[in-house]
Formats: sequence, C-alpha cells, structure tokens
Amino acid sequence: MNRARTRRLVARVRASPYFASAALAVVAAVAAYALSVTVFPYHSTNHDEAVYLQQAAMLLEGQLFLRPPVEGSFRPWFFVESSRGLYSKYAPVVPAVFALGELAGDFRYALPAVAAANVALLYGVVRDAFDHRTGALAAVVLLCSPLFLVQSGVFLPYAPTTMLNLAFAFAYFRAERVGSARWAAAAGVAVGLAFFARPYTAVLFATPFVVHAVWTLREPLRERRVSPLFRRRVATAALGLCGVSVALAYNAVVTGDPFVFPYQAFAPLDGLGFGHREILNHEIQYTPRLALRANASVLEQFVTEWAPLGALGVPLAAVGALVTQRRGWSWRQAVLAGVVVSVVVGNVYFWGNFNVLGDVEDPNGLITTLGPYYHFDLLVPVSAFAATGVLAAADRVRDAAASRLSANRAVAVTVAVLLVASAVLGGVAASASTEQVRENADITDHYEAAYEPFEPEPPANSVVFLPDPYGDWLNHPFQPLRNDPGFDGRAVYAVDERQLAVADAYPDRALYRYVYRGSWSPYGDEPVEPDLRRIHVAGGDALTVDAELGLPSWTQTVTVTLSADGEEAYLTLTPGNASRANVDVHVADGHVRLSAGGENASVPLGEAASVTLDAHVDGGYGAGYAYRVRFPVQRTEDGYRTMTPYRELCTDLRNCEGGAAYVPGVGPDGAYVNTSVRSE
Repeated sequence: MNRARTRRLVARVRASPYFASAALAVVAAVAAYALSVTVFPYHSTNHDEAVYLQQAAMLLEGQLFLRPPVEGSFRPWFFVESSRGLYSKYAPVVPAVFALGELAGDFRYALPAVAAANVALLYGVVRDAFDHRTGALAAVVLLCSPLFLVQSGVFLPYAPTTMLNLAFAFAYFRAERVGSARWAAAAGVAVGLAFFARPYTAVLFATPFVVHAVWTLREPLRERRVSPLFRRRVATAALGLCGVSVALAYNAVVTGDPFVFPYQAFAPLDGLGFGHREILNHEIQYTPRLALRANASVLEQFVTEWAPLGALGVPLAAVGALVTQRRGWSWRQAVLAGVVVSVVVGNVYFWGNFNVLGDVEDPNGLITTLGPYYHFDLLVPVSAFAATGVLAAADRVRDAAASRLSANRAVAVTVAVLLVASAVLGGVAASASTEQVRENADITDHYEAAYEPFEPEPPANSVVFLPDPYGDWLNHPFQPLRNDPGFDGRAVYAVDERQLAVADAYPDRALYRYVYRGSWSPYGDEPVEPDLRRIHVAGGDALTVDAELGLPSWTQTVTVTLSADGEEAYLTLTPGNASRANVDVHVADGHVRLSAGGENASVPLGEAASVTLDAHVDGGYGAGYAYRVRFPVQRTEDGYRTMTPYRELCTDLRNCEGGAAYVPGVGPDGAYVNTSVRSE
C-alpha cells in the first residue's frame, strides 16, 4: 500500500509542470557554482567584478562611501573621488544581490541562485507565451548557451539584471493571464529594480512590454473608465516609477545631483549617444557608421560562438519565428520577438559594444573570454524561439512517421531521429561551451601562479604594497586582493604610492611588497613569476643605499643614472675585468649623491621624493640589460626616512616599470643585484 502511494506520488511530481523547471534550475545552479570555483576562482579578465564585490562588502557594513586612511593609496578600480569619500560608479542593486550570497555564507552562493532563477523564470515566461513543453525546452536551450554559462559564473551585472527583467516579464504575463493587480504591481517592482540596476538595459528589455501596455489602454482611455486593465497598468507604472525615483534619490546622495548617475560622475562622456565618447585615457568619435560596424561584429560573435546551441541556435530561432508566424502570433509571442528588435537596435546607440570588441575587424577584447554581454537579454527570445523551432521539427518528424509507418515503427523511427538530432545539437552546444570555458580556464592557470604567494591566505596583520601596471588603482588588475570596507582586514592592500605615509597609518603591521617578473597579461604564453617580500622602514640624519651590481664577463661599460624630483645625474663606468660594480646613493643635506668607481654626482632633493637608480650594462653589438633600484625618501624633523628598495633586472626594457622584479638566478650569467640601507 505504501509503495503504491509512493509510486503515485512520484508520478504526480513528475507530471507536475513545475518539476522540469525545478530540475533544470538545479542543473543551472550546479553549473554556475562549479564554473565559479573551478574556472573563475580568481575572477575573470573583466576587473569590474572587484568593483561589485567591493560595493557588496560596503553594503554589508552599511556604507555607501569608502574613507581610506591615506589619500591616493587605496582607491579601488572604478571608484569616484568625492568630498564624502570614494563611491562606486555602479548602482548598488547587483552588489546587494551578491551581498545576499555572503549573508548565506559566501559571495559565490549568489551566483547559482541567480542562474537557477533565470532558468526557472525563463520557463515561466515561455510557458505563458507558448506552452509547458516549449518552456521546458527553452530552459534546456538556455543552459546550452556559452554566454549564459560563462556569465553565470562571474560577478558581473548581466545575469542578475536579466533575472530582474525576466521577473518583470513573468509577472506581467501572469497579471494579464489571471487579471491580477498584485502581479501587475510585482511587475512594476521588478522593472523598477532592473532600472535601478542598469537603466538602459531595463529600458531596452521593457520597451516591447510598454508598447503593448500603451496599446491596450486605447479603449479604457477612450471610454474614460477605470477598468481592471487600467488598474493593472497603473500598478505596474507606479511601482516602476518608484524604482526610478529610488535610483534618482541614490544619485542625489552619492553624486549630489539626482540626474547625474555615478558612472557619469566618473566619466561624463562615458554614456549613450554618438559623437565624442571618453573614459579615462580612452576616447573615440563614435559615429553611426562605426556603431553599425561594431554592433554587426558583436552580433556576429553572438550568432557564431555565444548563442544557445552554438551556431545552430539563431537559425533554429529563425525557424521558430517562421513557425510562429504561420500559426499566428499571440501578443506575448510578439512581445518576446520585440525584445530582439529593441536590444539589437538600442545597443547601436551605446559605445560599450565597440569597447568590448577591442578591434572591430579582429575582435580581441573582453568579448573573446566573456562574450557579447551587453546583448545578454537576447538569450531570452532566442531560447524561446529556438525551442519552438526544435519542437516544430520534432512534431514534423513524428507526423511524417505516423502517416507512413505502422504505430510501432513510427515510434521507433521518431525516437531514433530525435536521438540523432539531440546528439547533434548537444555536441554542437558542448563544443561551443567547452571552447569558451577552456579559454577562461587557461587564463585562470596564469592567475593561479600569480596569486600563489597569497595562498592559502595572506600574511596576518600585514600591509601589502601592490604594483600598478594599469595605473594608480587597487583591484585593477589584482581583483582578489581587496580591502575590507574599514581597511582593517587580515591584510591591507595599497598601491606603491606614498608608501611611508601608509606605513605611518599602520605602525603595528608588518610591511610586504608584492612583486612579479614578466608581463602582466593573462593572454600571454607564460604566467608571471611572483614573490611577496618583507620590507622595512629605515630613518636617520642621513641615509645610504648600497647597491652591488653583478657584471657578466662581456660587460664593456655601465651607464648609471640617478633620478630624483625630475632631476638626473649620470656616471659612466668602465669595469674592465671586474665581476661587480658597487654604487652608493647617499641622502643628506637636501641632496642625493651618487658614488661609483671613484666618481660622484648629485641632484637636489625636495621635501618628498622617489629616488631611482638605473644602471645600463652594455656589452656592445646590441648585448645588454638594465638594473633598476627604486626607493622613497621623506624628509623628517630628525633627518630622512626610506624603505627597503625595490629591485629590477630588466632584460626586456618594456617590463622595466614593475614587471621585471629581480629574482635570483634570472638574467645573464653573473647578473645579480643586492641592496642594503644604512642610516647615519
């Protein structure tokens, strides 16, 4: 009896229209989490991930602003400077989603939740627009998209914003199906949050729905009566405008102007429209012609590499659209098709689609690893119509077999054809996804080598100075090395500017310097060689930095350059058969004096400076390399202070600005550099 009841219960669960969506949502959650921890443990090539995670940590501490202890040493990537502190150029909605994951135990727990929600909501939306089996297959198709998989494994805003857009679409469709003002209000809340998160993305997705809403209001407005439909429209619009109002209020708090969004405060010319576009040191004339070329290239990448089911996804969606046309469009299906138009056309107006390419003719930018993410919402209609096309083809095969064969043979032939078709579709989808995932995994191998000194965790009670290959920013590129909002975590990270001021702000912490050798490029052939070195502060009436430079046997001359406060002094040494050169840099009486080979030279020293010693070892006939020794100097009441020098051995002069840290055993035979600091 119990077994019979159990079997009936299982049968009911399996027959439930929600069982498939729940199962697929679980698959999406597992895939997103697995990708996050295995392919993106150190995050992706898009350094915006650190921005969202930094902001999420701030929200958990109840902060909208960061207030660093030393100005100029702690500014995270894409944070805006203001009189009240540093704030993110992004809205707080997506960081709030990630913060919920941390409340559950880990930021990464938010990613599978978002992926599962997207799959479940897509099922609901497509089921209302078509039917149950189309909704279930659309969810499967979405899971077969490389763009969906990759974006679901990273802390970027595109999957969470689509979650809000899908919630809006689901609530809107449901409100119309059951005539519920509550569901209409829920649609307004969802679209308002989507607008707060990414205004333009929300507007593009919502435009076909707005067109439908306005169209259906013709009769109530003409008759001047308050109908249930009118009440639903008012509920959706009112709650949606509340979201807009909250976004404007947030602007007023952080930027001081409700109509200036944080991204505009960061870069006023980084926005929508044609003409001169600019962010930081990157600027172009974004003409309509360039916009069309760039977006055509982005769409080509979407169709050929990132769409559901690989290169077959969009053709299948086109078939599904033709089938829908033949059957007759419902308004829900037309609205979903309208999303294709609004997203494709609307993105032409946004220069970000040029930037994501890197090169219009030969894409080599973020699109190669993360896909055409500004078109992420296209996955919704493409998945829906691709599922329609697949099911129409399956029905055609079944009907053809039934009309020509006996019942048993028709079933066998239909199953065989569908199995072959499934294998082909699955193989294409797996191949497309595997290629994109593998490329990101190769980059992660480089990251794993670069962050090895911080495993399993950074040194306790420490301050770590980081190089700045991309400018005076934290988390660009070193995303995992983020500060707590109070700048009081196990390790505190600072760029290597104003090092002595940072040391003063943390007198009880041990000081370290993170260095590496090689080009910081995740696309390179070899990862960098990193090291985490203990450093110290020294001070006295006068300071002397002794540098011992190893010289290969083929050395002919050594040109030594001393630089401080924009002034330079030179010495040229002819070492003969000497295997080393000893160079002293003496700081006293407002000057920096260089001594080597019995010769001297000096330059004046201001109140605060960075002193650099360069030594170019020349062997003639193009043979040579360079040493660089750099250290900060600060005048005090008691004399001068400095810090353990930073040493480089530059066999490639292109890396001699932070990517050529001296590592014993590298360079030509006989090359080495040792330094020590003496206070007097």
